[in-house]
Amino acid sequence: MIRAVRRIAEGRFDVTVPVKQKDDFGVLAADMNSLIARLSTSIEEERRAEQTKNELITNVSHDLRTPLTSILGYLGLIDDDKYRDELELRHYVQIANAKAKRLHGLIDDLFEYTRMRHGGMPLRKTRFNLTELLGQLLSQHRLGLQQAGMTASLSAPQTAVEVVGDPDKLVRVFENLLTNAMRYGRDGKRIDVAVRTGGGAAEVDVANYGEPISAADLPYIFERFYRADKSRTEADGAPGSGLGLAIAKGIVDQHGGAIAAYSDARSTVFQVRLPLGEHPRT
Repeated sequence: MIRAVRRIAEGRFDVTVPVKQKDDFGVLAADMNSLIARLSTSIEEERRAEQTKNELITNVSHDLRTPLTSILGYLGLIDDDKYRDELELRHYVQIANAKAKRLHGLIDDLFEYTRMRHGGMPLRKTRFNLTELLGQLLSQHRLGLQQAGMTASLSAPQTAVEVVGDPDKLVRVFENLLTNAMRYGRDGKRIDVAVRTGGGAAEVDVANYGEPISAADLPYIFERFYRADKSRTEADGAPGSGLGLAIAKGIVDQHGGAIAAYSDARSTVFQVRLPLGEHPRT
């Protein structure tokens, strides 16, 4: 036991105190083993948190630098009057504006992900019609779908599938999934959204028919900053923040639901399950 305590004092937690007796020494040895296990777990969690923080800083720095450098470049051309005519000037302004919007989106994603990780996103639950919410969302994206040369359909056997949750947060989930489908599924020309119920849950499938996600990437796509195989064509040529699916998973988890992805040569489907539940008590 003394040897084990000395190893702990040296910062080494790969020890186990033998429990050979059932008297007070045996109880003490068992307590020591429990303490060692908790300390080891705590230190490992701290190490992972530090690694996560460092990865976050590295990835964010890179992702923010790219559009910012582009914005500064085009604004520099404008400031130095390095354009042939007003048409080229407007072109530069449009590019800078598009990059600025992307930068704004990256910052929003980062802010929301950070809040979510630190428990700063309380849910304001209410009963609402999930089918209606999805219909409104598709309607709002009609122009973007047309510009992408895509169509979208909503299939629901019931006109009203009611769930209890935070509609504002869940809109973000389905916006992220729809944006992802538009970004990577353009070649498939359409997005199919299906709603159904069963087993005390509402289930939503968002399917696109573009390039599939590789089997190697599929288990990791809900991890922060993970971007799938670069051979998958992005519609606008610009990668996402790498946080959208991580944010979606965090929100769904908060609601006690589940999110999963399935992909093969025919289609890629993101599936969200949300408990129907009872109306929250006030």
